[in-house]
Amino acid sequence: AKQSIFAPMAIVIKTPEQIEGIRKSSALAAKTLKHLEQFIKPGIKTIELDQIAEDFIKENHATPATKGYRGYKHATCISPNDVVCHGVPNNTVLQHGDIVNIDVTTILNGYFGDTCRMYTVGEVSEYAEKLVQTTKECLRIGMEQCFPENHLNNIGHHIAQHAHKHRYSVVYEFCGHGVGLKFHEDPEVSHIAEKNTGPLLKPGMIFTIEPMINGGKARCKVDRKDGWTARTIDGRLSAQFEHTILITDTGYEALTDIYGDF
Repeated sequence: AKQSIFAPMAIVIKTPEQIEGIRKSSALAAKTLKHLEQFIKPGIKTIELDQIAEDFIKENHATPATKGYRGYKHATCISPNDVVCHGVPNNTVLQHGDIVNIDVTTILNGYFGDTCRMYTVGEVSEYAEKLVQTTKECLRIGMEQCFPENHLNNIGHHIAQHAHKHRYSVVYEFCGHGVGLKFHEDPEVSHIAEKNTGPLLKPGMIFTIEPMINGGKARCKVDRKDGWTARTIDGRLSAQFEHTILITDTGYEALTDIYGDF
């Protein structure tokens, strides 16, 4: 997730060769999250999950984009419960009933692929399960707005509509972003926005959609200790799903949805 700064946009249209490279990196990012499934159990530390992810990425001849980015020291962001995004892996032990987001960005042959998903630890509460499922629905609804000549901000408009219908709030302090040739590119992809505004979508654009949906207020606060971990301001739960999206001639391809979950 990129911190929203609403800067002018210079959106890169990717070439067929670039798209193929980004597709392969995106597939590896998705495989990394799939690989982690078996390890999501009560008692495991988030730092252990980070090491497992890093080992898997390196075994597949790639590197984690987050490691070394602006001084960040880890291969993933791991965000349990009230952590909205950018959770720093540490000695936190996952407990029965937790929900946790893991965010992975791979660099394979110079190309970036970015994805995240929620995991549930053991049996979770009905409240937590509903938040996770609604957030997944928000991503799918946002993806449905991805087709040529549609306005970019219709993605966020429809995401917010769905979240608000279920009485959740939408984080506005962080956003999706262009990706592929760099970690963060234009455009910024807001997850709450005015209808029929923003640039028109064109074939060859690649960006992330990554709604962060909160059970309480939309605001975040960043931990002073590590300078990264963003939490809900009221301690309520937060959930997030993310895919890297390619705009095609007829619609979209979710480059990180290689398992057909959406």
